[in-house]
Amino acid sequence: MTPFTGLYTALITPFKRDGSLDEEGLLLLIQRQLQADVDGIVILGTTGEAPTLTDQEKKRVIQLARAAWPKKSLVVGTGTYSTRETIRNTQEAKDLGADCALLVSPYYNKPTQEGLYLHFKAVANAVNIPILLYNIAYRTGVSQHLETILKLAEIENICGIKETSPHLNATSHLIWESKKRRPGFVVLSGDDELNFPIIALGGDGAVSVISNLFPEKVSEMINLALGNQISLAREIHYQLLALCRGASLETNPIPIKAALQSCGLPSGNPRLPLTPLAEMHRLELLKILDTMDRYEKKTAVRAS
Repeated sequence: MTPFTGLYTALITPFKRDGSLDEEGLLLLIQRQLQADVDGIVILGTTGEAPTLTDQEKKRVIQLARAAWPKKSLVVGTGTYSTRETIRNTQEAKDLGADCALLVSPYYNKPTQEGLYLHFKAVANAVNIPILLYNIAYRTGVSQHLETILKLAEIENICGIKETSPHLNATSHLIWESKKRRPGFVVLSGDDELNFPIIALGGDGAVSVISNLFPEKVSEMINLALGNQISLAREIHYQLLALCRGASLETNPIPIKAALQSCGLPSGNPRLPLTPLAEMHRLELLKILDTMDRYEKKTAVRAS
């Protein structure tokens, strides 16, 4: 399989009751992903609450993950709204053993398309590491346009993109045009509700949030879809759809951390400014979990 394709779990960062980093919990969560044989993990991304971690904590998370995940792809979120800081983060991640850097669009300062291009190009030129772009306009306030992505795809170590656009027509054009120009350019779904349809359109896999909880089930769906077993993959997609929506009841990773807690897995509350899941949403999430396959839920708990 081409590098950086298949299922990548966007791992949460677990915290203890006092809010400190739960190192043992992190290692347990990584072990569950190893047992599920997912293709890779993404740390220090949106789901990993990277903006709330100190530099020392980020370094420690990378060190722990690399040691516990020695033979599979380790993707590290290194993007910020500063090009210089992003280069520094990316170089440090490489030095600590990252296989790939995930670069979100610079947020808050809302660069132009030329600014986006020059930002990502500067990082790619400064650090010799495979790079996945991360297009998530509803978080960053700026979208990477198709023309910008295609231009960036010409840079050798920019190997693909995590795409979260809800517009499948736009994603289908991205897949078609990028693979015409550079066949090895990877397009990964960044939204669990769209994992199946994006792969059916020719995408290469997914960066999943719900695979924190059910990695085996999500992996099965992804592999079936990539193997063109569409009917079987679609069946699992619909089994998971309620949980995909439950994971969006509030800002990610608030719901998935609550779901992990409900199953007795390491999680802890998110750090401020994120807050624990509201009670009404917690009850709704519990109902969703109760409708999931009981065997799958028991497997998730037993694997811990």
